[in-house]
Amino acid sequence: MRYLTDKAPQPANTLIVMLPGANHQPEGFVEEGFVSAVRDRQLPVDLIMPELPFSHIADTTAVEALHAHIMVPALNAGYQRMWIAGISIGGYMAMAYANHYPGILTGMSLLAPYPGNRMTTNEIASAGGVQNWSPGVIAEDDTERHNWQWLKEHHAIGPKIYLGYGVQDRFAEGHAMMAALLPPSHVTAIPGDHVWPAWLSLWNRFLDTEFELTHA
Repeated sequence: MRYLTDKAPQPANTLIVMLPGANHQPEGFVEEGFVSAVRDRQLPVDLIMPELPFSHIADTTAVEALHAHIMVPALNAGYQRMWIAGISIGGYMAMAYANHYPGILTGMSLLAPYPGNRMTTNEIASAGGVQNWSPGVIAEDDTERHNWQWLKEHHAIGPKIYLGYGVQDRFAEGHAMMAALLPPSHVTAIPGDHVWPAWLSLWNRFLDTEFELTHA
């Protein structure tokens, strides 16, 4: 698994694994200002930015690769707090990882996460929201419904979940259903579409909400 790293000037015990959207490269986090947003705040946080080939996401091998090549070495390196920040399909992968490997993540920042296809989100909306949704037996390879089931069952017990999205995002209806499960202080909805400027604004707000307070 190819990845970029950016380490804090001083030893850090917090790691954020940053997962890009579909067809985006980890270099986007550098080019679009996500890394400099962390460094400008002088946060004692290390960053790892893996590449997520779409074919590996589709066949679920990306979750296992993320665990084996990123998370296990990070645990062995002694990080005490481990976060995933995921954009779009990267947020989808963050939830899938938390579902497959419980107890590892401190939290996640879901930036306009991919909520699944219309069939899945319409099913949940027709049930009156995820609180009322009962999927029955979910096929093992149905990551979309497993993600929603995980969110329904784990939103209140951890890991910590922050959600941010633009209200003009094409997935905003799904995001609003996710938001209904979370504390209002953990949800940020801003004007914007499914684009880098909106994601960067949400990232800055997340850093100010969670990390500047945590590491002040």
